[in-house]
Amino acid sequence: MSTPDQPAKPRRIIHVDMDAFYASVEQRDDPSLRGLPLAVGGSRERGVVAAASYEARKFGVHSAMPSVIAKRKCPDLVFVRPRFEVYKAVSRQIHGIFARYTALIQPLSLDEAYLDVTEPLLDRGSATAIAEDIRAAIKAETGLTASAGVSYNKFLAKLASDHRKPDGLFVITPRMGPGFVEELPIGKFHGVGPATAAKMNRLGIHTGLDLRRQTRDFLIEQFGKAGGYYHGVARGEDHRPVNPDRTRKSVGAETTFERDLMQWEAVPPAMAPLFAKVWDSCAKAGRAGRTVTVKVKYADFRQITRSRSYPQPVPAQEALEDIGLDLLRPVFPPPRGVRLLGVTMSGFENEARDEPAQLALFLER
Repeated sequence: MSTPDQPAKPRRIIHVDMDAFYASVEQRDDPSLRGLPLAVGGSRERGVVAAASYEARKFGVHSAMPSVIAKRKCPDLVFVRPRFEVYKAVSRQIHGIFARYTALIQPLSLDEAYLDVTEPLLDRGSATAIAEDIRAAIKAETGLTASAGVSYNKFLAKLASDHRKPDGLFVITPRMGPGFVEELPIGKFHGVGPATAAKMNRLGIHTGLDLRRQTRDFLIEQFGKAGGYYHGVARGEDHRPVNPDRTRKSVGAETTFERDLMQWEAVPPAMAPLFAKVWDSCAKAGRAGRTVTVKVKYADFRQITRSRSYPQPVPAQEALEDIGLDLLRPVFPPPRGVRLLGVTMSGFENEARDEPAQLALFLER
């Protein structure tokens, strides 16, 4: 007998991920950029890379990297200004292709989505055939390439789409699932960030097989509610449905320190990658928030948050940094060591509003 959390029959899930989406759109629209190491973003001192072409990635350039560092890694790097209105239009075109096959589409950002094709609108006999059709249609109608992963749950479908990038397709069957996971480094698990991976490594958990050897109770004790999720995916199990109504209400990032912080001087460099990660996620989704929240967790696990809201969206990454540090400054010197810091953006504007112009500001600073 099935339950709402456990489907009666295996689902057929596809994860589609566009290849270097922003950069590929720019190279498509300007043939002189093809084959060049390209970064979408601002080239000035405070600029940040929003996306990098595969030619640039060979030099170690990646999204959320400060432009000065990207230029140092790749002196011939070409910067182009972002055109979020174009990326959103192409994304709508791609989602129109998805909608031919299923109504169960869960967008993760402008360039990736989950599709549930267990009972497709247009059946091709298998999820793999549907994924091939979708990739071919995207190529024919947009001139862009997409990678796709096919599996029986969301966790494995996303792993599969990463497995043959760029312009690839990979299938993880129910028989393959547990074995595929057990060989995977823990840092490759979707949902396991750097801080969690470091903690798992300290506990002797380095691969999916190591994770599978842990009891559910132990994982929940160590990682809270997420422990139950880790226990399942270590066995190739993930019963989360594809949710077409899912709206992300906030974007956040946090880090746990190896040694507790006591001095303010250590805070700005520790927060810099968190600000970049949050802003990059918002930019990728074409959204901007009005509320900034910082989180502080002390050595005794006591936790506090501080927030500030504005009538208009935060206009630039520099503004996010200024607001976040201004919220944190009164907390220092702390009454006890700080083991974790985090920042969250929320209060997103209505999707009908023209947000990309706001987001583009940070890239040209």
